[in-house]
This record gives sequence, C-alpha cells and structure tokens, in this order.
Amino acid sequence: MLDSAAEAWLRTSARVGNPSSLHGSGRAARRIVEESRESIADDLGVRPSAVIFTAGGTEADNLAIKGLAWAAPQRPRILCSAIEHHAVLDPVVWLAEQGRPVDWIPVDAVGRVSVDDIRARLSDDVALCTVMWANNEVGTIQPIAEIAAACADAGVPFHTDAVQALGHVPVDAGMRGITSLALSGHKIGAPVGVGILVLDRDARVVPVLHGGGQERDVRSGTVDAASAAAMAVAVRHAVTEQQDHAERMTRLRDALAAGILERVPQAVLNGSPDAALPGHVHASFPGCEGDALLMLLDAAGVECSTGSACTSGVPEPSHVLLAMGVDPARARGSLRFSLGRTSTEDDVDRILEVLPPAVERASRAGSPSFRTVS
Repeated sequence: MLDSAAEAWLRTSARVGNPSSLHGSGRAARRIVEESRESIADDLGVRPSAVIFTAGGTEADNLAIKGLAWAAPQRPRILCSAIEHHAVLDPVVWLAEQGRPVDWIPVDAVGRVSVDDIRARLSDDVALCTVMWANNEVGTIQPIAEIAAACADAGVPFHTDAVQALGHVPVDAGMRGITSLALSGHKIGAPVGVGILVLDRDARVVPVLHGGGQERDVRSGTVDAASAAAMAVAVRHAVTEQQDHAERMTRLRDALAAGILERVPQAVLNGSPDAALPGHVHASFPGCEGDALLMLLDAAGVECSTGSACTSGVPEPSHVLLAMGVDPARARGSLRFSLGRTSTEDDVDRILEVLPPAVERASRAGSPSFRTVS
C-alpha cells in the first residue's frame, strides 16, 4: 500500500462514523466519502455521480455485467472477449448458463481484438459488450476508444475492466461510449477490499445487492469511508505519476525481455510488441512446466505467476494463451513477470541471474534439444 494511502486510511478510520447516519460523526464520514468521490471523478474525467464504491474489481465487474444484462431482457446477446479476467469471464459464463447467448470475441496471436469484428457483431439484440482495457496475463492493450465509439454508434452498452490499466496507461473513463468501467484499489496502492465502478448516469442496471439503497441504489451497503479516502489518494497518485512510472517500467521491462531472450534463447515472448503494459513480461519456456519453474524461482527469491488455474489438482493452460493460438504444452510452460513501483534494475539483474539454471532444472527430462545460456 502507498504510504500516503495508508495514512489517509488511518487518519479517517480513527475519527468518523457510519456515512449513512445523520448524526455528527456520520455527517463527517459522509463528507469524506463525497470529497473522495469528487477527487476520483476529477482524476478519471467523469461526474462524481458516476463513481460507485465497491469492495473490489470483481464486485465492480459483476455489478456491471449482470446489472446491464438483467436490465435489458429484450436484448439477450452478450459480446465478450475470449481473454477476459475471470471476474468478467465467470459472470458471463454464468449468464450463458441462464440462457443468454454469448458471442466470444476472438483475438489474434498477440491477444488483440478486431474492432471491425466487434462492429460486425453489434446489433439491437446485444445487451452489452465487454472488453478489458489491458490483459492481466500478457499485458496486451486493447483499442478501447475505437471499441467504445463503435458500441456508442450501435446503441450498445460497453463495459471495460480497467483494473490492470490505471496507473500504467492513460485512462479516460469519460470517453464517449464507455458505459461502465471497473477498478481495483490494491492494484494502485490502496487497501485490499476497495474498488470502483464508474457507471454512466444514464445507464440502466439492476442491482446485484438490495438493501439500504446506497451508491445510487446500484450497490447497497455501508460505504467504507476510510477506504474511500485511501482510494482517492491512490487514484490521484496513479494518474499524476502515470507517465513517469510508465517510462521507468518500460525501461525495466525491455531490459528484462531482452535479457530473457539472451539468457534462454528458446524462450518465446507473448503479447503485443507495440501495445503492451509497461510492467508486464510474459514468456513461454518450451520443455518446462510452469508450476515447477515458478517454485524454483520462488525459492531463489523471485516471485512470478504462471497465469494458469488448477482444477482438482490438474494444471490447466491459460485460457488467454489458448485463445491466442498458443499450443497447450507451450502454454503450460509460461510465466508472467510483473514489475511495479518498487522494482529496480537490481531486481531485473537478479531474475536474469537465477532464471537460466531454474529453466534448466525445470525442463523436461530427456529433452536433448533444450539448452540454456548462462
């Protein structure tokens, strides 16, 4: 957590009450919530009434997807990219199980959707289209402005999961065509357990939670004033520091990517070479099992992710890589390295030091064609 966000949380939590109450401490809490809302709205380019506090990005995604779909029963179809985070993917699958037809929007070999393809799928029977701003695994950035404009032209609500994007690339939540946008606090230095749904004031949604009618009756429940204050600080930091942060992360990312290809020539980089998050490096290591490689790197003090899920103890390849046309065997041997505000050149050097021997140990026994360079 950012020190400044932690300070805002501690300062607020120690002196305010329930922002839904009418007494003095309740009014003080309500004032903090509304000031935080106004600050966030200013940074994201929207009206304060568009900012709805949630418990995280997953709740924000569920509120938008289910709420928009339920509000348009006469428009049954849903358009969803094939590489969404499970916070989007799973509610869409759940709606499909309830009888909603879903068009899964394909991606190319670098994980990018086609705006023309989306435009061809838009019609008056589509309840919503959802495409994430930037992919959480391979880092590919989507042409959100073009997609949003196409949806606006067709009169179709558009939702985007921008959890991975804010702070790394410019995010204008108020651009034409964006109906809803999801953010998560812990990705930008706010506490775990707070998020935001940016929701156009004119959007029709059916709430997932019913209760006290807080947050425009879209998200009932007492608003956590301390987390709202911390979120406002984190959003301000993410927006104002975005360019400097992106430039530094890009230098580190490029050094890491080049080093991986130099030290492990058989490695393959995944994602877009010209439209990717500045702090993401995603690579496949042929002949390796990703889980084994992850544990070896973890033992050496390097934390990374396979980006895959496990069901009943059986490793499954990443749905993102499969949608990109990656072979399942190669997909299982892939890792994501995420660089952040505390990452340094020394961290990159350490990864490149321990990676080759870890890859060699994790490579499949009896693979004569696999060698590493150290």
